[in-house]
Amino acid sequence: SPASDFMGFMAEYLTHHVQDLEALCQGHPQLRHLSTALVTACRALHSEIDFTLAGLETLARVFDAPVSPRSPAREQVSAPTTLGDLHILWCSEESTTPVPPCCSRIIRPLLQGFLSSDPDLELLLNKISTVNHLLSSLEKKVLKSLQETVTRHNLALPSVAVAPLPAARPLAVQNFEVKVGKSQRAALTVDVESGTVTITKRGSGSPEEVIPQDKILQLIKYQSVQSKVRLVCARENQKSLSRDFIFPSARKREAFCQLLQLMKIQHSNLDEPEIISVYVGTWNLGSTPPPRSLASWLTSRGLGRTQDETTACIPHDIYVIGTQENSLGDREWVEFLCASLKTLMDIDYRVVALQCLWSIKMVVLVKPEHQRRISHVHTSSVKTGIANTLGNKGAVGVSFLFNGTSFGFVNCHLASGSEKTHRRNQNYSDILHSLALGDKRLAGFDLTLRFTHLFWFGDLNYRLDMDVQDILTHIVKKEFQALLAVDQLNLEREKNKVFLRFSEGDISFPPTYRYERGTRDTYVWQKSKPTGMRINVPSWCDRILWKSHPETHVVCNSYGCTDDIVTSDHSPVFATFEVGVTSQFVPKEAPGSSPEALACIEWESIEVMLKTTSRSKCYIEFHSYCLEEMQRSGENTFQNWDIPGFLKLGWSSKHLPVLNPILPDLEYLGDQHLLLSIKGVESCESFGECCLALRSAIGSTAQQFETFLFHRGEETGSVRGWMRVRVPRGRRGTREKLYEWISFEEEDAEPATEPPMRPKMPPQRLSRPRSLPEPTTGYTNPAYFIFEGVP
Repeated sequence: SPASDFMGFMAEYLTHHVQDLEALCQGHPQLRHLSTALVTACRALHSEIDFTLAGLETLARVFDAPVSPRSPAREQVSAPTTLGDLHILWCSEESTTPVPPCCSRIIRPLLQGFLSSDPDLELLLNKISTVNHLLSSLEKKVLKSLQETVTRHNLALPSVAVAPLPAARPLAVQNFEVKVGKSQRAALTVDVESGTVTITKRGSGSPEEVIPQDKILQLIKYQSVQSKVRLVCARENQKSLSRDFIFPSARKREAFCQLLQLMKIQHSNLDEPEIISVYVGTWNLGSTPPPRSLASWLTSRGLGRTQDETTACIPHDIYVIGTQENSLGDREWVEFLCASLKTLMDIDYRVVALQCLWSIKMVVLVKPEHQRRISHVHTSSVKTGIANTLGNKGAVGVSFLFNGTSFGFVNCHLASGSEKTHRRNQNYSDILHSLALGDKRLAGFDLTLRFTHLFWFGDLNYRLDMDVQDILTHIVKKEFQALLAVDQLNLEREKNKVFLRFSEGDISFPPTYRYERGTRDTYVWQKSKPTGMRINVPSWCDRILWKSHPETHVVCNSYGCTDDIVTSDHSPVFATFEVGVTSQFVPKEAPGSSPEALACIEWESIEVMLKTTSRSKCYIEFHSYCLEEMQRSGENTFQNWDIPGFLKLGWSSKHLPVLNPILPDLEYLGDQHLLLSIKGVESCESFGECCLALRSAIGSTAQQFETFLFHRGEETGSVRGWMRVRVPRGRRGTREKLYEWISFEEEDAEPATEPPMRPKMPPQRLSRPRSLPEPTTGYTNPAYFIFEGVP
């Protein structure tokens, strides 16, 4: 029947592709009908490949080298003794032979070994490669075609009837006491619903001044005075006016800024959000049921950098909640979280994903109105317990697209024990290598580069390297900096062993482990084990870190722990983030086909320094969602290995491709990124990968870039060069993003006299991980000293 015929499915999609076109006109670019048609049409191919791979893997195992008694433990598979046994293993549906997830490493070497003797196998490999390429590029081609149809015919299709969502709970009017100038006191009243800020000076008899939100041009937060903010407002027929306000505390200032940001969002009249709020929580429950209320955890209240009471109950767009040693059933835990948020926020959050590995769980919840914006959800888990076979330790991961922005989340439980720092580092590496998340076309890239924003959290179990009595003395005195200096995670990050180029909020809360259950006043640092007394020094085991693409917007607004949830020997930890997101860009007019109408990415030169003893020639692969397909350079034109252990490579402009993005608009290109992979010509294996933002390179002259290379969680070198992004005339229009009207100042500046220009994002420079001290000698990457000729 046509339902089981591939061409029948494709013909059916061509008949009904208008449904994807209609969804695109409504701002939903996911092409769900195309995805469904491809999955269904390829189902038969999928089962055939599964069957073939199982047989090939069995054949490969027959010829595996025997396992040495001294080598690490791995799964043992008894080899068949006869060809008849092999045939049974190959063909039997009941075969219990384990099939590991290494299919790509099995099929290609097996088939390539016979290429010289059998051209049919070579043709088979080419066909597989062609199918992979077409499936990877088809969605972009269809999307581009539908976008051109929308713009060419100026379509305005009728919207599909959608059940109305329940109205959000209105926000109460909030008041803030501030100082204006040196001594004048005033009250600021923020009414998010009406979109106004009212200034009332105390005792001056001055009338109230009401400022509509559309007259607020800029908000400047001072770094030198954490409680100070400057408001830049427009006045009729006059230059802009600046006002400075000093709040009682930094927390009050942040609450005021958050309310103003929310006001701007609510009154922006945008169809799709440009900024969302993400909550991340982690808690080791200690195999004990949770208390009846999780209010303090889910509203970021307690110790550290916490939410002010005026903003604590503003609902976040996404909640990501990771737990360890959680003895509750999966369904019971999800229902408990949803009910807790319903009570606190009066919103029925939708479940995006639940991923579990034994007692390690992660739940992702979103507001109902965002459910349609979530697509391409992937989940994965990795065991790192004994011999990497037990799931008492390990990680779970979830990834998805929020409109056009990719998110990744990893919740892990690493090895315990003060002396097991190296084992924890190895756990991290194993998780990094094995989690299968994100776009499969980027599987060759380091996990930390596959997402616009990656959040990594959990019971990392890193301890403090200090005598327990000294630790307790510092905790009593709240001398946390002295303890952070001996924190194993900070020390390992400083040595580039783990979490390269991740960020972490400032820690201003006491260690979250190991408390006496039932109280938060006492640490229990002695634990009786069958092997003797074990010392568990108080430590910040529970952490939340993140890593984002360059020149994206992410701000950590809170990072702390609760002080009233006492059922476990760990305190729950929370962090909240303001994150910039993109939506599918629909140009006002169809892109032209002439060379002058196309945007292009040009390279003047690229230099690479690799930490390797190899002398291989290399090429560069360029990946991006703004390109129709992957592009690659020619071989490097310059090469030397004068410095032992390093390989220096260079490419001239003639050997680097000119890249043409699928859309030429400045507003679109400013949000795009390029992923580069340096690969050996002979092995096609990657030496290192990096991410570059296009925003800084847009203009008439080439801009310099420099950044690190990563591979499998390790820093493998450096890359620098000159690039230019040319945008055709007529496509250079842009607008200010909702998060760009807030800026930061280190020192007091002169009041602004003109409406501010759109702020330019900082160039891509090398930076140390947040919360770690800056080295006195500059960059720690040896490759950069070689670049600059420093011995």
